Amino acid sequence: MNVFPIDVQVQISNGLPAFTIVGLPDKAVGESRERIRSALSAIGLSLPPKRITVNLSPADVQKEGSHYDLPIVLAVLMAMEVIDQETLSQHIALGELELDGTIRRVSGVLPTALKASEEGNVLICPYSNAAEAAWVEDLCIIPAPHLLGLLNHLKGQQVLSPPPAQMEDLPISRVDFKDIKGQAMAKRAMEIAAAGGHNVLMIGPPGAGKSFLASALPTILPPLDPHEALELTCIYSIAGLLSEGKLLRTRPFRSPHHSASLPAMVGGGMKAKPGEISLAHTGVLFLDELPEFARATLESLRQPLENGETLIARANAHVLYPSRVQLVAAMNPCKCGYLGTGKETCSVPVRCGENYQKRLSGPLLDRIDLHVQVQALKASELADKPQGDPSAEILKRVVGARNMQKKRHHRLASVTNATLSSTEMDLYGALSEEGKQLLKTATEKYGFSARGYYRLFKVARTIADLAGQDSVLRPHIAEALIYRGIPG
Repeated sequence: MNVFPIDVQVQISNGLPAFTIVGLPDKAVGESRERIRSALSAIGLSLPPKRITVNLSPADVQKEGSHYDLPIVLAVLMAMEVIDQETLSQHIALGELELDGTIRRVSGVLPTALKASEEGNVLICPYSNAAEAAWVEDLCIIPAPHLLGLLNHLKGQQVLSPPPAQMEDLPISRVDFKDIKGQAMAKRAMEIAAAGGHNVLMIGPPGAGKSFLASALPTILPPLDPHEALELTCIYSIAGLLSEGKLLRTRPFRSPHHSASLPAMVGGGMKAKPGEISLAHTGVLFLDELPEFARATLESLRQPLENGETLIARANAHVLYPSRVQLVAAMNPCKCGYLGTGKETCSVPVRCGENYQKRLSGPLLDRIDLHVQVQALKASELADKPQGDPSAEILKRVVGARNMQKKRHHRLASVTNATLSSTEMDLYGALSEEGKQLLKTATEKYGFSARGYYRLFKVARTIADLAGQDSVLRPHIAEALIYRGIPG
């Protein structure tokens, strides 16, 4: 995520009274002149009856949003000699003005604060955004609730102190793996997915518990580390979804409806905002009824799932958002949902299933490591009490496996097994000779692609980590094959 600094230049010259903003402003930026005029009037100032020209430099970059109000009004006040130019040297400002001079919150303050800290500048921002900026170390912040208070602070007549940095309250989860009845294989697959950061596809009839399993996955994911928390909070700040400026503490769980458009999924729109896959960064992107999503929307996920980044290209700019997610998808075996369950609800059940599953492309399925069959529960299983470990116990095993990966990958940028490259897997996979032979045999027999080969290897590596094994053995490869729908 890059922040592009914009210089605000103001010239006041003789001529017919006018207030002109140049430099490719959008409608929101162009309308700022009226907000500025009213805000100055509210604090007892008025614009001079002269020609005022505001230039937003560089002039060939589109300027969008109301956050230009505050820097423009400060530049105008400097040109009017209300504020000394030296006072605001080395300052970065953003904020929206209301008609009475109140400075209201805007999006994107946290990444702007990081940029200000990097360049050694002072940040002027709305008071309601100051809590998120306070998380940036070695940054001087001027939190401005009102234009008059900001002017008094700059003149030394008042002191504006930033609020303390705050963290998001940890939610109380109502989902726990101990509450899931049956589905031992699916729960094991979820544990492997959490330990290695792998993508999962669950296939089963309606009501089998696919959505319940997906919603339980965040309860066994390790907590965010400081870098991940700051990166995720930056994305939500840009999207305008940050509540009260609090640093996010939990991994996101995003579950867009299958009617979601391509820009909503990968990002875009007029302001190139992050999409669902970026909002799920470091967490879970759950796509229920996977084949019902538009083909173009699903295919657009292929590159982000492979690279962990989403590039939104526009004619005048390219925006790169981090998108390291765990894709958890669920689908029925056929359109009517009961293929293979003994309940034939259509006259052509086999063709119904084939046509439904053909909606998913091979390259997309090749990027999903774990393919899990979720069977409908029997009446006896529904009557019995849930059995299995609670989420807290599974989380301990997951954290242990992640710690093994962190120790093994300490020289690499990759965090989990799922993010390792093929070269890194060859170097750090520690594949035993028996395991290598089984992996080679399975690849030749079932025609795995190079990507499929290494994804199978990565799943086996994660299974070995959960078992506390330094080497990937034949049983680990055999179990990994089961999650490809192949008996090991």
